[in-house]
Amino acid sequence: MDLFEYQARDLFAKHGVPVLDGEVIEKAEDAAAIAERFGGRAVVKAQVKVGGRGKAGGVKLAADPADAVAKAGAILGMDIKGHTVHKVMLAQTADIKEEYYVSFLLDRANRTFLAMASKEGGVEIEVVAEENPEALAKIAVDANEGCTEAKAREIVEAAKFPAEIADQVVNVLQKLWTVFIKEDATLVEVNPLVKTGDGTIIALDGKVSLDENADFRQPEHEALVDHAAANPLEAAAKAKGLNYVKLDGEVGIIGNGAGLVMSTLDVVAYAGENHGGVKPANFLDIGGGASAEVMANGLEIILGDADVKSVFVNVFGGITACDAVANGIVQALELLESKGEAVTKPLVVRLDGNNAELGRKILTDRNHPLVQQVDTMDGAADRAAELANAK
Repeated sequence: MDLFEYQARDLFAKHGVPVLDGEVIEKAEDAAAIAERFGGRAVVKAQVKVGGRGKAGGVKLAADPADAVAKAGAILGMDIKGHTVHKVMLAQTADIKEEYYVSFLLDRANRTFLAMASKEGGVEIEVVAEENPEALAKIAVDANEGCTEAKAREIVEAAKFPAEIADQVVNVLQKLWTVFIKEDATLVEVNPLVKTGDGTIIALDGKVSLDENADFRQPEHEALVDHAAANPLEAAAKAKGLNYVKLDGEVGIIGNGAGLVMSTLDVVAYAGENHGGVKPANFLDIGGGASAEVMANGLEIILGDADVKSVFVNVFGGITACDAVANGIVQALELLESKGEAVTKPLVVRLDGNNAELGRKILTDRNHPLVQQVDTMDGAADRAAELANAK
């Protein structure tokens, strides 16, 4: 889960990272009192989860409280790279002398954590990495040792930070590491980390991505979720405990096991090339020990997606028995019909493995006009793509 800048700032402050005072608003008229509290001047910053705000006009300096209201009004409602601005943060101004970059992230390729730092902050780090790669220091951080003072000094030296601020940056790095670990983050980034006129180091802008797999031990992170921007289908699936991701295709996918579902996405995409270019509409893994209720919940979510034209249920029975899957399909159809929700989208079902024959018999006996059974994965994918293209 990516956070807004103001949320990242709050997490930084919680763990002692030096930040400037800031407050988020949704109404332009509220900017005046905040700017007044800051001494009149303030930076008005669009709160969107995308880079390039400044170039898009989403970051403006307000000279006085009245100007803060005007600037906030100009930014609220803006479209920045497809993201509508619903909130702005007013922050204290800073006497910026130099701008730097620091971050901690999960390095999946090398199965470790990675620190990155550069004296060239204030611009997109991808630009620095491409145009001046030697200016970006990359230091591995051992998960068992963490960012000790010695490791922080190694990072500072590798990035060639000026000696007069080295101790401050070391302190900031250690506190950022605390944010990274204590909040179960996959990315903690400060860009820019600035030196002010009096030599003080401050985290001026931050980006944080949290690991949603750690939500069970971070209940307070629920308050950070942007419910207004959440896909309603993903939100409904999450409420039911389903592992669901909305995609942009037309064939709904249900499978048991992430590997099988990923393979199913590929097979459907390949089959779709012969049927008008239809694509998978979602990723939905009902898990290795799914019950009929879980199957029913998943099917209800997918059938509620207006983009879905057909559904492919691909199950290899192991812990999840195929008869439970078949019963879940029957239950889902009966549930929707009892609610007065007409089921009009065809289902292609491929059952194999544990209790496959019993599962197939359950569906055959139910004889629902929209349910078709196909024996092979490739054949079922082709049929689902064909039906989606015919809609």
